[in-house]
Amino acid sequence: MQSKLCLTQKELARRWAISHRTLERWRWTGEGPDYLKLGGRVIYRLEDIMTFEAAALRRGDASQSAEVS
Repeated sequence: MQSKLCLTQKELARRWAISHRTLERWRWTGEGPDYLKLGGRVIYRLEDIMTFEAAALRRGDASQSAEVS
C-alpha cells in the first residue's frame, strides 16, 4: 500500500483536531504550513506538515516555564 504524500485541508484539520476554517485563516494571515493551490484546490504536502510540526515543537523543561512567569 502506498503512503499518502499530501493531505487536503479537511484531512489536515482532522490530523490536528482543529477546524478547517482555522487553516483557511492561517493561509489568509500567512501563518501555518506551506501549501499548494492546484486548480483551486488546496493541498498540504506531508513534508511541509512535518516541517511545520517540528518548528512548533516545544520542550517542557524548567527553563522554558521560568520564561513564562
